[in-house]
Amino acid sequence: MAIARPFSPDIPVLTIDPFDEDVLRHPEPYYARLREAGPLAHVEKHSILACGRYKETQEIFADSKRFVSSRGVGLSDFKSEQPWRRPSIILEADPPEHTRTRAAMARAMSPHAVARLRERFRDEAGVLIDALLEKRDIDAVKDLAETFPLTVFPDAVGIAGEGPETLLAYGSMVFNALGPDNPVRRRAFADATSVVAWIEQRCARAAITPGGFAATIYAAADVGELSEQEAGLLVRSLLSAGVDTTVAALGSALFCLANNPDQYALLRHDPQLARQAFEEILRFTSPVHSFCRTADRDTEVSGLPIPEGAKILCVLGAANLDPEKWPDAGRFDIGRRTAGHLAFGTGIHSCVGQLLARLEAEAVLTALATKVEAVELAGDPAWRPGNFIRALDRLPLRITPQR
Repeated sequence: MAIARPFSPDIPVLTIDPFDEDVLRHPEPYYARLREAGPLAHVEKHSILACGRYKETQEIFADSKRFVSSRGVGLSDFKSEQPWRRPSIILEADPPEHTRTRAAMARAMSPHAVARLRERFRDEAGVLIDALLEKRDIDAVKDLAETFPLTVFPDAVGIAGEGPETLLAYGSMVFNALGPDNPVRRRAFADATSVVAWIEQRCARAAITPGGFAATIYAAADVGELSEQEAGLLVRSLLSAGVDTTVAALGSALFCLANNPDQYALLRHDPQLARQAFEEILRFTSPVHSFCRTADRDTEVSGLPIPEGAKILCVLGAANLDPEKWPDAGRFDIGRRTAGHLAFGTGIHSCVGQLLARLEAEAVLTALATKVEAVELAGDPAWRPGNFIRALDRLPLRITPQR
């Protein structure tokens, strides 16, 4: 992972390890130190650069010509290291290959295709919240943040069969594999053989049910826009990133609302704020907290030289809390104008499934706002260390029905 040439002495050294488990659980001090360090910092432990200010993070993330994804969006450089699986043909690809595969994926998850799910998602969210109100005391991670996506996502994609919770294990593998070979990554790979076998079975055409996103992807193979193998890999991309990220975001949503009752009161007063509230949740918590890019040529950012081959850790969580971009950035405010937040990335690699994630969150937040009087902490939350995703492991809540 180290590059052949040293970084410029003008780039300050950051001795903190971004992948330390305590840092991963509580990253805000690290985010602040990274922004204070300057436009770029040299993370000595991993021989990489990191950026945490909004301006530079947005520039690097958006410029797919200088800073490529095809060499891996984690610490490994695919130009010199073998990836653990065949690279994603959408996330870990650059134009022109990316342009073709992204078009097929975008068609499958078009605004029209996603909008058709709205009524079902709202119905399922209402049923789930009613059931949780019978319990009153819940673990919002297991009972809600994990349960809802695993209820609606497999059918939306068009995958059948038992064991949808395997999607959680696979998502953990994919995102933790982007980091170093640390205990977090090794725990995620504990059941790798069986998990990968389950995923491969679900990505095959024979396992796809009609009417979902996967069927549309395979239809693109039928007309020659994709090969059969490429269609399977795009379905794999859906299963890789379609659940873990949403689970993290929904858990963060409940965390933010329980810790900010004044903001939950605003949402209850006007449930139409559900979508706007979710955008602030994404900015405030950045469920996908980091992604890497690789400099594909000698270049510079903010006057600082970056050599070809340098890995750059783009810390979206730090950029989304940059006070130079967001006044009073550390305050959770569902009335904030959040346009430009980087939680879904930016540029050609912005999250292709963001419409689906927004629809799921809107359904859950609307059901909460219309059915639940109060959302209160009933114990200490616990964050789960993740190399590239920040998610709660436990969130004890007490929910009170509307009077």
